[in-house]
Amino acid sequence: QVQLVESGGGLVQPGGSLTLSCAVSRAISNFNVMSWYRQAPGKQRELVAAVTSYGSTNYADSVKGRFTISRDNTRDTVYLQMSGLSPADTAVYYCNARKYVEYWGQGTQVTVSS
Repeated sequence: QVQLVESGGGLVQPGGSLTLSCAVSRAISNFNVMSWYRQAPGKQRELVAAVTSYGSTNYADSVKGRFTISRDNTRDTVYLQMSGLSPADTAVYYCNARKYVEYWGQGTQVTVSS
């Protein structure tokens, strides 16, 4: 069983920054894609950012230029650096690992409010 544990969420003011971490119980080099998703109240879960095992990245249009995804294979951890946060970024953020099957973390709440 693979476990993904997110951390780093919290309350931040508009324009602020946060870095989310996702610690994985298995070597992340085993997974083809590591991703961050988010789900706001009343909305569907959406892809925020993804990074492949080769280091290629992909971002939702709404976060391009503000968010950066990275992976540290030595720590089996994936990060999501977020800046220029707005209330529209308020959501529960989930880490996802995928290779043949998908694994999800329990999520971490990010609230952007003054």
